[in-house]
Amino acid sequence: MSLPTGNAWTVQDAIRFWTSQRMASAIDPSGRAAPPRGWSALRKRPSGATGANGEFFDGMKSVGVLFTTDKDMKAHYCTASVVRSTGRNLLLTAGHCVGSRAAFVPMYDHTKPAADQPYGVWPVKEWFRDAQYASDKSRNSDLDFAFASLADNGGRNVEDVVGGNTLTRSPGFTNQVTVIGYPRADHNPQDRAFRCTGVRTTALPAYYQMQIDCAGMWGGVSGGPWFSSLDPSGDTGQIIGNVGGFMQGGPDVDPKDPLYDRITYSPLYGDRFFQLYDDAQNAVHNDHGTYQPPPLPYSMGKAGTWKHAVAMTAGYYTGGSRGGTRHMDLIVLWDDGEVTLYQGGDSNATAHPFASEYRLAPRKSIWAKAVSLTSVNAGSSTDGLVVRWVDGEMTQYATVDAQGFHGEKQLAPRKTPLWQDDARVLVGGRFTSAGHRDDLLVAFKDGHVSLFSDLAVSGLSKQTQIVAKNTTTWPYAGQLTTGSFTGNVTEDLLVRWVDGETTLYPGLTGRGLPGEIRIRPRNSEWKDAAVVAAGAFTADTTANDVIVRWSDGHVSLFTGVDAKGLHDEVPLVPVG
Repeated sequence: MSLPTGNAWTVQDAIRFWTSQRMASAIDPSGRAAPPRGWSALRKRPSGATGANGEFFDGMKSVGVLFTTDKDMKAHYCTASVVRSTGRNLLLTAGHCVGSRAAFVPMYDHTKPAADQPYGVWPVKEWFRDAQYASDKSRNSDLDFAFASLADNGGRNVEDVVGGNTLTRSPGFTNQVTVIGYPRADHNPQDRAFRCTGVRTTALPAYYQMQIDCAGMWGGVSGGPWFSSLDPSGDTGQIIGNVGGFMQGGPDVDPKDPLYDRITYSPLYGDRFFQLYDDAQNAVHNDHGTYQPPPLPYSMGKAGTWKHAVAMTAGYYTGGSRGGTRHMDLIVLWDDGEVTLYQGGDSNATAHPFASEYRLAPRKSIWAKAVSLTSVNAGSSTDGLVVRWVDGEMTQYATVDAQGFHGEKQLAPRKTPLWQDDARVLVGGRFTSAGHRDDLLVAFKDGHVSLFSDLAVSGLSKQTQIVAKNTTTWPYAGQLTTGSFTGNVTEDLLVRWVDGETTLYPGLTGRGLPGEIRIRPRNSEWKDAAVVAAGAFTADTTANDVIVRWSDGHVSLFTGVDAKGLHDEVPLVPVG
């Protein structure tokens, strides 16, 4: 068949070309693979993974599929949405979805030929894409968005038929979104719309992009809209992103990798996006010059790195104070002996509690011999550390800052049996109502638990046993951390047990353990909470937030933990 080009590509041409057989052949130009054979509906998330599972649904009028007849005879290859415009004829998709002789089919119904599609077939008249867009791993992948003006259909414009979505600047990297797309039809005979509803976005490190973790986002969803909210009709909404960006919208992994259909990217909508939107509405093509990426928030890195974090503790090491406006800092010990300080920021963005990082000790340093560390304060304006070493030595550092560790004091010499052989886990806190935050709680291998009070004055000589030896409970304490979860005068103890149960002991003192509050049951996902640290990491500045490094390396922040349990989980380091 001879195909017309440019504005000569009409509705009638598109309908004649797009037979049912051609509409059923689907290839995503991003190269995102179809589901493997044997995949019938949705590959479920691996056990223990966080995030969401998407679902198939009937679709919405303003979202549909793109077909194109370029040299590769690609079909049903991307997703697009109609957006408000002065000409009432614009659609939005990804930059890598631009193709010749393209047509848009809103709320595509695979059971009907082109002539009988419920909301028509709309040929693309003209494409608008940023001249600096690059379909690769570069920062120019931040520009993976495009607009197209559509030909009318019977004298009507597409927005008059299906409505138009509102484009909104991306508020930031952390949002709650609904993402819609049409996975390609291979191994999915129903060929329906697919959505991930109410999923949280996080920053894609080093890019002006955000990401979601939702299973089922296979090839074909490229260009699909990210809605921050939907209108009451359910047919339109507010769009803050589209599937695209780094590697055309997904991680650079093999299609058999579990992350392949789960992790999906979108550029953020800033000045550059809205310049292109204006160009498309005015039917002009401007080169807006070299792309200058906006300043990015500090990123904590990737899960592959965080798998190697073996201990964390929070405190005000570099300034700030309890009751102030700045978040606490976090010190992390890595399995190769490196020690990193993450400096607390003052942003209200919950997903970005830290502003920068400092290396306090290099790899293969003496800190490879540190067994555990915990924050204490003996009355100074900033916090210090207590460290237990593998040879049984116990050390206290009066202060820690971006330059390192200061005021070293030995609390117990090397080869002290109590600390070399008997101690299991420990945590610092304020457990005496009139004292500083320089008390130390220690659980020992034989199950007994002791409180060492007032380290500044007494060192490790003032020991009070608060739990007797036992073989049924405390030998199974996995992680200890302290915080202000219940509003008591003294701090609360949080224990993550090896079976996943997690409990609070409110207002701990030397008089014994208070009644426990269970916030997670046995065999919960907290079995995989490998490292836990509490602190003040939000604008609230109360030390009732908990950071968890999970066994697969991803890191979460639970904000506002209290006697009622855990509440919002905020991803800080995503899976993958």
